[in-house]
Amino acid sequence: MASIVTAPIQGQKPGTSGLRKKTREFMAPAFLENFVQSILDAIGGAAGKTLVLGGDGRFFGEEAAQVILKMAAANGAARVIVGQGAWLSTPAASHLIRTRGTDGGIILSASHNPGGPDGDFGVKFNAANGGPAPEVLTDAIYAKTLELTRYLKLEAPDVNLTAIGESHLGEMVVEVVDPVMAYADMIESLFDFKSLRGLFHEGFTMRMDAMCAITGPYAVEIFENRLGAPKGTVTHKTPLPDFGGMHPDPNPTWAHELMAEMIGESGPDFGAASDGDGDRNMIVGRQCYVSPSDSLAVIAANAHLVPGYAAGLKGVARSMPTSAAVDRVAASLGIDYYETPTGWKFFGNLMDAGRVNLCGEESFGTGSDHVREKDGLWAILMWLNIITVRGQGVAEILADHWARFGRNYYSRHDYEALPKDQAEALLRDLVDRLDGLNGQSFQGLTVSGADEFSYSDPVDGSVSAHQGVRILFEGGSRVVLRLSGTGTEGATLRVYLERYVAGPDGLDADPQEALAPIIAATEEITGLKARTGRARPDVIT
Repeated sequence: MASIVTAPIQGQKPGTSGLRKKTREFMAPAFLENFVQSILDAIGGAAGKTLVLGGDGRFFGEEAAQVILKMAAANGAARVIVGQGAWLSTPAASHLIRTRGTDGGIILSASHNPGGPDGDFGVKFNAANGGPAPEVLTDAIYAKTLELTRYLKLEAPDVNLTAIGESHLGEMVVEVVDPVMAYADMIESLFDFKSLRGLFHEGFTMRMDAMCAITGPYAVEIFENRLGAPKGTVTHKTPLPDFGGMHPDPNPTWAHELMAEMIGESGPDFGAASDGDGDRNMIVGRQCYVSPSDSLAVIAANAHLVPGYAAGLKGVARSMPTSAAVDRVAASLGIDYYETPTGWKFFGNLMDAGRVNLCGEESFGTGSDHVREKDGLWAILMWLNIITVRGQGVAEILADHWARFGRNYYSRHDYEALPKDQAEALLRDLVDRLDGLNGQSFQGLTVSGADEFSYSDPVDGSVSAHQGVRILFEGGSRVVLRLSGTGTEGATLRVYLERYVAGPDGLDADPQEALAPIIAATEEITGLKARTGRARPDVIT
């Protein structure tokens, strides 16, 4: 057993999505070992515990899995359930943690970030409820990185992760499981697969872009094998260590091949994409893109059409930057709705308490209480089931929804890899000016309120402050600015723009054109272009 600790890990604080760094940092001597030992110490040790292990197939994932298995064995774990080939999508890992009653799991992924030796890598711990580690645990992991004096790692040959079955590593059982089937079985129990098979049998066409990431094998099993969609429905279906050079983020910028196919009049009836670890989704109709906020609202309004939710929704929750479109649906249904900070752990508390069973984030994440993670394939199947029952296409469903509830024009502008001190100074200066914005007009829009969002959890009473700046305009429009924690270089400033139109007129405008007054007002308030030196965002979604 090793007992050497090196300095680089000290002070590395994991966030909601664990610790994400450049792959080469994780490959540095003892870096991975020190962080994993900090996790195991923070959960009270691994002795006698059962854990789940797997990841999205990115570069260094297999090697990292072998290290973690040897460390779990040296720390006295009783069993580790690992996906074959060290593969597990994030929602599938959450499902395994919950159904097998384990003490948690370690997921190897940097989500939608690029992979490869020059890309990104990540490690996160999911708790026994299957959801991301709560803040109290991530704080404990951070504290352990500051005081760590040793790590434990069994000196042993690598485990064969290609063969399903059980083996021993020291006294610990290593159980290699099929990474797909248990998840696919669970998903089939929620949806009307018989009707969905009929949809494809009648000639419905779909393109599912797995982006050379972990969703590929799951999508092939569900759409092509179980639902009878034609072979080739799933593109980029084989997970690759560098995602085939792709950026596995399912948005119109990075899923450009899918968007090009869907834009034509002869394109498929339905398009979808998922990300690196399978928890995000993008929905596209023929010549029709669906924003994540609209997707959440449509799913909420139609969830009762899906067998798993036929009894109706208990409540809904959205992250603060997500548009208020779902709030109007919840009000019409007479159910509670919650606005939380970004991070699925906040939804997990509400789901565990039985307050909600549908949640969504504007960053292409949607899910329900079937697991404690967002789930890309689940969201795609919700849309397919709704399409099947309603007998309408994506554009028709959206048009009907907006006619009933009005439309929240919405877009996110990302400014990536900004100098961290520059981005933090911009937000800090804006916070200092918030009180003076009330009542002022910018580009003809009057500010009705401005604050720095703080959330008090209704379940455990915890308070999460400094969660982003909100500037509200009269009439239901707003802009939100916050720094993202998912990048590994510099800082990513996300600017969320929203304009509400009640209808019936003005519901079919181009979103960027409809948002032009909000965009101009934001620039006047923040001076963003001059302060960042960026003439335009790096990514618009």
